[in-house]
Amino acid sequence: MILYYLISAFYVLICLLLLMVILLQQGKGDMAAAFGGGSSQSAFGARAGATVLSKATAVLAALFMIVSMALAIMGQRGPGSVVSGSAPAPVSAPKPAAPAPAATTTPPATTTPPAGATPPAEKTPPPQPPK
Repeated sequence: MILYYLISAFYVLICLLLLMVILLQQGKGDMAAAFGGGSSQSAFGARAGATVLSKATAVLAALFMIVSMALAIMGQRGPGSVVSGSAPAPVSAPKPAAPAPAATTTPPATTTPPAGATPPAEKTPPPQPPK
């Protein structure tokens, strides 16, 4: 987070320097001549100032664009919601219905006969032969 603030301060400095360099450059229109401006009144001379200021403008403009992109990328948020300020909950797919359990081949030990049915006769063990 501190890196973001340092880059922001550097960005403001670049903006101010770019503004000053652009304002120091000599105009090319006829309006300067109408108000008494001319090449003899430039701060850096007739030709030397144009190359220094134009190079400074190009360098500062490139830095301005690069730092702008860096701040835009650093300032991006994730896919979170703007309203809630947190990440949205993942949406779960509906679960399929559970299959019915398979029928067992042996009946349970205790069963009750259906209503109206006669209970099965109890089996008696076969008689044992005498010894």
